[in-house]
Amino acid sequence: MEGIDHRMVSVNGITLHVAEKGPKEGPVVLLLHGFPDLWYTWRHQITGLSSLGYRAVAPDLRGYGDSDSPESFSEYTCLNVVGDLISLLDTLFAGDVFLVGHDWGAIIGWHLCLFRPEKIKGFVCLSVPYKPRNPKVKPVQGFKAVFGDDYYICRFQEPGKIEGEIASDPRRFLRSIFTGRTLGPPILPKNDPFAENPKPDYESIELPKWFSKEDLDFYTSKFDKTGFTGGLNYYRAMDLNWELTAPWTGAKIQVPVKFMTGDFDMVYTTPGIKEYIHGGGFAADVPNLQEIVVIEDAGHFVNQEKPREVTAHINDFFTKLQNKNKSF
Repeated sequence: MEGIDHRMVSVNGITLHVAEKGPKEGPVVLLLHGFPDLWYTWRHQITGLSSLGYRAVAPDLRGYGDSDSPESFSEYTCLNVVGDLISLLDTLFAGDVFLVGHDWGAIIGWHLCLFRPEKIKGFVCLSVPYKPRNPKVKPVQGFKAVFGDDYYICRFQEPGKIEGEIASDPRRFLRSIFTGRTLGPPILPKNDPFAENPKPDYESIELPKWFSKEDLDFYTSKFDKTGFTGGLNYYRAMDLNWELTAPWTGAKIQVPVKFMTGDFDMVYTTPGIKEYIHGGGFAADVPNLQEIVVIEDAGHFVNQEKPREVTAHINDFFTKLQNKNKSF
């Protein structure tokens, strides 16, 4: 990670930590992480994209890492977070940018494309496809009806509850999230939500080659300082997002999009998602959806598991868009 610059930037009433690398005159690629993650998830892409001439920029989103963490979940709506990003772009750069998002970073990316499409030249979305607002049911109610009370988003709703369960062993929680390969909708049983890494000997289980002890140490050290409430507040604001985005009911995403996922991704293997992605529904909601890529033998954190392949796909898409724009 040599050569990555770090700075603190005042945006939208808070301060964000931003990691970046690449030539100042290079096309900007804004990289958005998810939960429970940090700018660090993009370490391979920052290095790879900067070597190709891009200016790779990866913030810790509000509530994460070295960025500020407002207290109330009501300060983690899509409007708040997109507001942070617009302020960041206006502060640091002129013009539009390329966008890459994973997990919650993908969800925020969709909202950024929806609210301010003129700012985005192209969007590479990892893992979470666009799902338009359903005016008939709030998100949490819908998830509970389909997947039950132990569905992870439902379990994350009560402030302090899941934090208390994580607090007994945050390292185990992080290891379970990053290295787990359970397919389908994530379920967190109340008796032992992180059983994939059994106690007390989970540290004796070898980590996958793509996720080292040093990586786990980095994440653990950051979340030991901040806790997980900031990241969990994104889930607690989901119903509030539903209320705030009523004016965009039925709106479609108009920017050029490339979608990527791992074939073992927990989102991709959730019932109904493959059918939506490949059956025409996704393309109907995102008319400028140009590519869908399913990477073999990869789980949810495909950008970390298959870094070279993902970086190559990102560069290929953005290069095509740049060449297309030059031809006009």
